[in-house]
Amino acid sequence: MVNIKRISETEIPMSILLHADPSELCIGKYLPQSTCFGAFTDSKLVGVCVTNRNDAGVWEIFNISVVPEKQKQGIGTRLMKSVIIHFVDTGAEKLELGTGTFGYQLLFYQRFGFRVKEIRENFFLDNYSDPIYDHGVQLKDMLRLSLTL
Repeated sequence: MVNIKRISETEIPMSILLHADPSELCIGKYLPQSTCFGAFTDSKLVGVCVTNRNDAGVWEIFNISVVPEKQKQGIGTRLMKSVIIHFVDTGAEKLELGTGTFGYQLLFYQRFGFRVKEIRENFFLDNYSDPIYDHGVQLKDMLRLSLTL
């Protein structure tokens, strides 16, 4: 059974966050003062979702990650559903996120109704000191997605 609840950013091990964002420097910029959610199985934290208001005042998902040994078990889906419900219940009008992949992550977000709203060219080249690869392809551009609640 999966239990989803709000948690403090101080409860999240960096090792979990690094599965979705390989830069501790970038994580350190969005993690403080964030609204975080944890997915627990047998009282063990196995997934997280980090949200915060972005510069435009819109709630943004900055990091969603499930530990590798628990992936493909529906935990990420349960976590995302809970986060969306939370923001609907609090009166948020929109959720946004950025991703650099064109594979299963994009499909995951689109299943919840997220739509591509813009492309930020060279985002990963300009904001990360080391190249990031997904399935052997270097990430260069960020896709920005939006969900109207």
